Amino acid sequence: MSASGPARRWAIVGGGTAGLAAALFLARAGHEVVLFERVANPEPVGAGILIQPTGMAVLRELGLLQRVLARGERIERLYGLTSYGRMVLDLGYADLRPDLFGLGIHRGALFSVLWDAVCADSRIERRMGVEITSLDEGSGGVTLAGEGFDRVVVASGARSPLRAPGATVKPYPWGALWFVAKQNPKPGVLFQRYRDTRQMIGLLPSGDGTVSCFWSLRADALPGWRAAGLDAWKAEVRALMPEAPIDEVHSIDEVIFAPYFDVVAPRWHTERVVWLGDAAHAMSPQLGQGANLALQDAAALAQVDDFAEYTRRRTQQLRFYSLASRMLTPFFQSSWPFLAPGRDLVAGPLHAWGWYRRQMLTSLAGTKTGFFSEMALP
Repeated sequence: MSASGPARRWAIVGGGTAGLAAALFLARAGHEVVLFERVANPEPVGAGILIQPTGMAVLRELGLLQRVLARGERIERLYGLTSYGRMVLDLGYADLRPDLFGLGIHRGALFSVLWDAVCADSRIERRMGVEITSLDEGSGGVTLAGEGFDRVVVASGARSPLRAPGATVKPYPWGALWFVAKQNPKPGVLFQRYRDTRQMIGLLPSGDGTVSCFWSLRADALPGWRAAGLDAWKAEVRALMPEAPIDEVHSIDEVIFAPYFDVVAPRWHTERVVWLGDAAHAMSPQLGQGANLALQDAAALAQVDDFAEYTRRRTQQLRFYSLASRMLTPFFQSSWPFLAPGRDLVAGPLHAWGWYRRQMLTSLAGTKTGFFSEMALP
C-alpha cells in the first residue's frame, strides 16, 4: 500500500492543502490519481496562514518551495502584548536556528501553487463540481461516485461528511473575523494584542504587500456584531490596537467570519481509506499548524506500507498539537477572563528560561512530537 509500491488507482476527496499535496506525491510515485472537488471552479481564497519550517520542508520535497516563497513574506518573530503593554509572547525563529523563519502567505496563494502543479501533472484526473458524501469499502476496493478505486484519501476539510472511525467533531465557541489590508505596520512580525481572554487582534504579513488581520469573536456573538455596525467595531479595534489598518475596511461585507472546529479520532484509517488534514484532526489555529500538519500528512502517506503504519507515524505529533491547542486556546480566546492575570504574570518572565523558550520555539516550528520530545529540525 506504499506510494512507492505497485501502481494503484487512488481517489482523493478534497482539493485543499492536504488533498493537493497527496495527489502530487502519489502521481509522482506512478499511481493513477482521481481528484474529486465539490467546487466546480476552484479559486484562490482565504486569509493569511503561517507556514512553518516543517511545512516548507514538504514543499521543498515537492519542488514548490521557491514558488511559495515568492508569494509570501518572511516572518522572523511572533510578538504579543496585553492591552496595557505587558509582553506575553516574544519568539524569534533565529533563536532556534539562525536560518529558520516562518512564511506568512494567503491561503489562496498556497492553493494556487499546489493547484497549478496538479493541473500540470497529466497523471492526475480532476473531477470538479462533484461532492462525495459517502463511500462503500469492500474487500476488493472502495466505491465512490459509482466508480471503483483501490485506495481513497479523504481530505475534504473539518466539515467533511466522511468521518474516520470513532471521530468526534465539535465547533469551538470562538472563531475569528478577518480582513486583508495593504498597510502593514509590522513587517516581518506576527503581532498580536490581547484584552484579557475575550479580545484578541493579530496582524499577519501575508505577501504581495498585504497583511491579514484577525479579530476574536464568539460564534454566537456574530449576529450582534453585525447589528452593532462597522463603526462600533472599528472603535473597538482602535482601542486595542491603534496601528491596525482598520480604516481600509469600508463595508461590513469585507469582513469574513471563520469558525474553528475540533476533530478528534482514535485512528485515521481503515484498510483502504485514510484521512488527512482537517478532515482528520482540525484544531484551533492558536499554534499556527494547520497547513503544516496537512503537508506533513501528505508526505507521511507517501512513505508508508499500510494505513495502520500511517496512523502510527502520525499519532505522536498530531496528538501533541491537538492537545496543546486545546489547552492553550482558552488563555487567548475564551469567556474565562480569570485566566488572563496568571497568563500575563508568568508568560513574559518564562521567556527568559532557556528550557521553556526552546519548547515554545520547537512547538512553533512544528517539530514537537510530545511535551518532552521532538523530531529533528528540517
